[in-house]
Amino acid sequence: MSRALLVGGAATAMLGSLLTAQSASAATRLPPPAPDKITIEVASINGSGCRPGSAAIAVAEDNTAFTVTYSEYLAKVGVGASPTDFRKNCQLSLIVHVPQGFTYAISSTDYRGFASLQNGAIGTQKASYYFQGSPDTASRSHTFRGPLTDNWQVTNVNEWDQRIYKPCGEYRNFNINTELRVNAGTSDPTKTTSFMAMDSTDGAINTKYHFHWKTCP
Repeated sequence: MSRALLVGGAATAMLGSLLTAQSASAATRLPPPAPDKITIEVASINGSGCRPGSAAIAVAEDNTAFTVTYSEYLAKVGVGASPTDFRKNCQLSLIVHVPQGFTYAISSTDYRGFASLQNGAIGTQKASYYFQGSPDTASRSHTFRGPLTDNWQVTNVNEWDQRIYKPCGEYRNFNINTELRVNAGTSDPTKTTSFMAMDSTDGAINTKYHFHWKTCP
């Protein structure tokens, strides 16, 4: 009987510890409470896929994400394309103001667009992001193969051990680099055109970056 009680007591204590740890872990995922809001300023924007005025940024009301909207982000190869059109890129440098006592990492990103790839053509979407002055960079790439004429969507998820947090108490710009690339592959670029766009039929598409919050010591 005493052995059973000891085992039961140990299990109860372990369960309590796990619940406490889970509660603490869950607390770090909560965004700063209203009216504490993040604000985002564009320090710089450049690249062949996002000329000034062709990208906009909006912050979710619940502080859990922000969205970058593009209107002129398209890479193409073949008939009607110039030699440099096969690759387009966009480099955003953002000043993210967060409420005191909090820091953040990007837990996942959603990218959407439209692709028209001829049989044998290949499209690639790449993305990376990092904090100014940090050697740590999170990057992902996705490949699409023709024939393909459809909307596309990819989600990059950063697991717990892959998340890069802004150092607490330091002001560092958040940099986002994205790229679209289209190669003719085995298709005939003298007779066909293949393209890949980070945009939609209404001329805008959302790229959403999801925050993961953590309290600073």
